[in-house]
Amino acid sequence: MAELQDIAIVDARLVDPATGRDERGSLLLRDGMIASVHWGAAPDTAEGVDRIDARGVVVAPGLVDLRAFLGEPGAEFRETLGTGSQAAAAGGVTTVVCRPDTDPPIDDPAIIDFIKRRARDKAIVNVLPCAALTKGLHGKEITEFGLLLEAGAVAFGDGAKALRNPQIMRRALIYARDFDALIMNHVEDADLRGSGVMNEGEFASRKGLPGIPREAETVMLERDLRLARATGGRYHAAMISCADSVELVRRAKAEGLRVTCGASINNLTLNENDVGDYRTFCKVSPPLRDEQERLALVAALTEGIIDVVVSDHDPQDVETKRQPFAEAADGALGIETLLSASLRMVQAGQIALPDLLAALSTRPANLLGLGCGRLAPGAPADLMLLDLDAPYVVDKRKLKSRAKNSPFDEARLEGIVLATFVGGRRVYEAPTG
Repeated sequence: MAELQDIAIVDARLVDPATGRDERGSLLLRDGMIASVHWGAAPDTAEGVDRIDARGVVVAPGLVDLRAFLGEPGAEFRETLGTGSQAAAAGGVTTVVCRPDTDPPIDDPAIIDFIKRRARDKAIVNVLPCAALTKGLHGKEITEFGLLLEAGAVAFGDGAKALRNPQIMRRALIYARDFDALIMNHVEDADLRGSGVMNEGEFASRKGLPGIPREAETVMLERDLRLARATGGRYHAAMISCADSVELVRRAKAEGLRVTCGASINNLTLNENDVGDYRTFCKVSPPLRDEQERLALVAALTEGIIDVVVSDHDPQDVETKRQPFAEAADGALGIETLLSASLRMVQAGQIALPDLLAALSTRPANLLGLGCGRLAPGAPADLMLLDLDAPYVVDKRKLKSRAKNSPFDEARLEGIVLATFVGGRRVYEAPTG
């Protein structure tokens, strides 16, 4: 691998979500790290330093996505570490936590070793494995947390499967507490969901589709929060989607519980009306809720009750999406459009840019104990350069993911990533013309 060259990114709009600072400034990158940060006028550049004039460009930490399905092992026809990381880099994402519900699942140190080796050879961004919470994802026996953490796991969950057995969840939280490990559960009670395929309400009734009640989420979330209180374990609700869930998390945080939560970009920027004429690309889990629920999530994000925003990147084969709505698989692409879709909330005046970027980079990095997500000397040089106001129309044919099931297909978005750096190396540059 070629030796890293010193890089000076000068005269940029630096946005540091870790401190909230948003001002003109410059960065010096050296040996894969941020060597120095200069606020104000650009300093002189030493000889031999590659100088990038970033006037008019936002420079911020690369995004940290806590939830993405990357296909390997076993579902390479949907996505690979290579294609998924290409999509991530194009969206300004520099660290991706891959879901454990692969085939075989990530429930053994050997699988983590496989992913680390494949990522080293094929991925252009950092890929961190979330290990399975239970062996085989069967929900009956918890995995060997200690061995999996030693191998490189950063959190534990069963992916798109919720852990149904409360006794197993209680044991998992106690066991994880001994390692200060993070439990991430998909909060959806399968029995309450039943045969539902979209948000329960008038819109579903008009479409003739069975609904998914909010209680499918809130009943399991309340159970988990009570168990977190009883055990003192670190608990993260992977994605919440309704106002009732926001209130549950708010109360848990007010009690001082070690509880955090995320929300999908889909639930923050789309609502049930986007299903339209049975658009299966908008069939996701948790389902798109009504507009009032969406606005409640946005308010909770601004308030800080929702800690992180995730892409919930879940590429699906064309055969699983080209079905009647009720029979189509859940899941949508998200990683490449995560940032530009999120910027809709900034453009609408609902959240400030540093606060949004904190939920996309600093707070997820902090949850995992990573050093990224900040513009500070000694931090990894994982960065994105962003043209904040550049408009574009999403064309699924141009997305770098192997699948094409984007709920934002043909949507008009603003915010184009011009370049992405991982460890001081430029891994992505936007095409010109």
